[in-house]
Amino acid sequence: MTQLDAQDTDLIIHRTMLWVERVVVGLQLCPFAKPVLTKGLIRYVVCAEREQGLVTDCLDSELGLLRDSDPAVIETTLLILPDLEGDFLDFHFLVESCRKRLKALGVRGVLQLADFHPQYEFAGSEPRDAANATNRSPYPTLHLLREDSIERARNSGLSAESIVERNQRNLRGMGWEALHSILQLPVDVPTGNIKN
Repeated sequence: MTQLDAQDTDLIIHRTMLWVERVVVGLQLCPFAKPVLTKGLIRYVVCAEREQGLVTDCLDSELGLLRDSDPAVIETTLLILPDLEGDFLDFHFLVESCRKRLKALGVRGVLQLADFHPQYEFAGSEPRDAANATNRSPYPTLHLLREDSIERARNSGLSAESIVERNQRNLRGMGWEALHSILQLPVDVPTGNIKN
């Protein structure tokens, strides 16, 4: 398996953590993320692979770990794929393949997969449509979630559709320029601050 040096890994995780803090939580894109962030229950993992089979190996490992972990220790995992920053459509096809792994591993109904990408575009949208920022991240990322967490969210009275619609409306209200400045993250990382 491909290994990044510790400094590169720290930078990737640091930038992803800032994105979760400033964008996902800061802009309230996910109303359920703040407690998970505050309690330190997000696992950040960097998979430096490019080949689909090796990415799948990383995914399988993380799905198994999340399934077998206590939610009070790891509630969710962000599997960061920095070497897949190329074409968003290629990434989309990889995501569909990764979703099939949930069934193959017998974790469908227990775990779920969401995806984020620096060039994410909803079908029919323009690249600079601010609504795309709901799924834009510093690096291609697979978000591994527990179905129990999603069910609790549903029971709160908020549907996934209503959250997406609210986010798109709010981000379009901010405008691309304001949003773009928030999405800009530092390119260096303070030493000794990364834990995963």
